[in-house]
Amino acid sequence: MPPEPAPRRSWRPFAAILVGAAVVLLALLFAGKVSRKMPDFEVYWTAAVRARAAEPLYRAEDGHYQFKYLPAFAVLAIPAGLVPLPVAKAVWFTISIVLLVALVAFSLALLPEARKPRWLLVTIALVAMLKFFAHEVVLGQVNTLLAVIVVLSLLAIRLGRETAAGLLIGLAVVVKPYAILFLPWLLARLRAWGPAMREVPEGGRPPLRAPQRRSGHGRRALAAALATLAAALALPALAYGVSGNIGLHRSWWRTVTETTAPNLTNADNVSIAAMYAKWIGAGHTATVLSFATIAILLAAAALVFIRRGALPFPEGLEGALLLTYVPLLSPQGWDYVFLVSTPAIVFLANYEDRLPRLLRLLAAAAVATIGLSLYDLMGRAAYSVFMAWSVITACYFVVIAALCTLRVRAVA
Repeated sequence: MPPEPAPRRSWRPFAAILVGAAVVLLALLFAGKVSRKMPDFEVYWTAAVRARAAEPLYRAEDGHYQFKYLPAFAVLAIPAGLVPLPVAKAVWFTISIVLLVALVAFSLALLPEARKPRWLLVTIALVAMLKFFAHEVVLGQVNTLLAVIVVLSLLAIRLGRETAAGLLIGLAVVVKPYAILFLPWLLARLRAWGPAMREVPEGGRPPLRAPQRRSGHGRRALAAALATLAAALALPALAYGVSGNIGLHRSWWRTVTETTAPNLTNADNVSIAAMYAKWIGAGHTATVLSFATIAILLAAAALVFIRRGALPFPEGLEGALLLTYVPLLSPQGWDYVFLVSTPAIVFLANYEDRLPRLLRLLAAAAVATIGLSLYDLMGRAAYSVFMAWSVITACYFVVIAALCTLRVRAVA
């Protein structure tokens, strides 16, 4: 009799150890340091308290910590404002840890196939993203929530639940207006060819089949997203009245537009606009170059969409690409927002052997640079130069090129 094949080693114990160690580390961080910080969460908590009392949300006297989110965000955050700030911080810290674990797990679930051991993919994702994860938790931000909602929307599409996917995209825009980037993508899916989904067998993923027109599915997702946004825009009227709601949205737009320019030369701003402002100074030339670069990125996204062909789940890579665009396109894209690129890093790690040799080496170097560019490791002077030259932004151009190459090669 032929020898029995050796049992496959499960990645779960290793992943559990990694996750457990991360949870313990972050718990210690909260007890010793984070609980005294989380300044961005304080902004949300203050906005929630103001919304409950129907008070103005956007106040110049708040300085750097002005509330810059949609009014609906403050209304939905009212439950957080019902408890003392220290309690609310502890609760949000716990939720944030759960969301970070979920983001990594859901990013693995986006893969059409697992070509690498899952423990390896988890390790690479943590090495690349851990500094962003830590910064997110220290600030008390909601970028992880945004990423998890978007990835859940993509997984809902994979299961054929288009209405749920649209609702989630609409909710993501409320959490962070950046997610508006996904509305044109939903619109483009109305005319897209792609493989239709059958009913998912219990315990499995959707089987593959030949390309067909997805009749009606894209319309449901887009309609649900637009309906969710309409409801979110109207929601503050329950507390502020119709005229007060209109005034809130005007104040929101004024706050966002007036606070953008001063942030472009901030060392931690990794947006395309900030990159050119740092390199050549803010002005007309930097603006033109920024728009030209953004146009190239959008053309690349269009190419990725056009080349989806008969791929079984093209939305996975497309969603990962659009999430990676978020901090690049937003003029106020801070470096830690790149944590939303976790799915992109997982895709690259899983399919790196399908890239051309040179691009494979460049992508590996870019991911290593992203993850290992630590202040404590590099020192103040080197890190300041590193951020001033927007090296992380350049590294993400390599990541984007690799994702586009995977699509052009019909890999994912």
